[in-house]
Amino acid sequence: MTACGQAARWKPGGASGTVVSVNISRKKGQVKTPVAEAEVIAGEGLRDDAHRRFGHRQVSLLMLESIEAQKEKLGAGARKMIKPGAFAENLTTRGIDLTALKIGDELVVRGTGGPVRLRVTQIGKDCHTKCAVYKLTGDCIMPALGIFCEVLSGGTVRAGDPIEKR
Repeated sequence: MTACGQAARWKPGGASGTVVSVNISRKKGQVKTPVAEAEVIAGEGLRDDAHRRFGHRQVSLLMLESIEAQKEKLGAGARKMIKPGAFAENLTTRGIDLTALKIGDELVVRGTGGPVRLRVTQIGKDCHTKCAVYKLTGDCIMPALGIFCEVLSGGTVRAGDPIEKR
């Protein structure tokens, strides 16, 4: 069964959840590293992240539930390496059903310094090369389950911040 099928069976919490990890990388196509917090800049994305100013894909999100389902699908050796950021997502979430989002939907992260507002601009993506993420995991779930957003209003985001569909 595919990761998509596993995610479809999972019964998510709904329209709200929590940011469990904030992740950045210096180069595109690389696994992202969790950081304590990140400044999210309106119209740009996360400061110090390779995807900052990357058109309409300024911030990427992936559910922890999807990552856990993929870990179960892969062998024991790969499971140890797959953690938040492994699929190059900026924000790893728990509880909010990202699979229910549509283009144009808005999300709000209640971070410090005010709410960070995101608008969904793309669901999934085409992968043209076997990047570092693919080489690490042997598969990539971002083409089917990744959510991409533009930043409407910025602030600071940390693990533990609430996130909700607006």
